[in-house]
Parts: sequence; C-alpha cells; structure tokens
Amino acid sequence: MTVYVFASLMPKAGHVAEVEALMREMVSHTRKEPGNLRYDLLRRADGAPGFHLYEAYVDEAAVQAHRDSAHFIAYRAKIGAWVTEPPEVKVLSGVDVAD
Repeated sequence: MTVYVFASLMPKAGHVAEVEALMREMVSHTRKEPGNLRYDLLRRADGAPGFHLYEAYVDEAAVQAHRDSAHFIAYRAKIGAWVTEPPEVKVLSGVDVAD
C-alpha cells in the first residue's frame, strides 16, 4: 500500500540557501530510490518562508529504506542547525487518491 509523507521545514534566517541546497540534494538522491514514487520540493506561492515536501513510497519498507539511506542520515546530521524547529513530518495513507 502506498505511503504518503508531508514534511515541512522552516529555515533560520540566514540559512535559507543552505536548506534549499540540501533539500535539492535530497530530491536528486531520493528520486533514485527503488521504492520512491514521488519526492517534490515545494514552497508557498505567497513567498512565506519554509520548504515543504510531498513524498510517496510503494510501502512502509520503502519509507524505512529512505530513512536508513546514507543521504537521509547526512541530511539529518546537517538540518538541525539550519531550521527553527525539527521538521514537521506527517505519514499518511490514502483514502481517495487520483492515479
């Protein structure tokens, strides 16, 4: 069953560029993971600060493989110093999802 993840990150002032670069790196690596179906980096259209991820994986094992990957571990080691609070992560299951 597909697993969906929404994550939000709020960079500290002065670290927006570093967070964006790190997240673009995550996009590049994560989209190559075998169990990843979607990994999109978003920001609000009104220009409000912050980055948001929309992720989809084939199953919970693929989510765990993502969390165990070298690029995710490297991301976790860096991101804490650059955000105002820990990333807000919601793991969701589909109810009525379009193909």
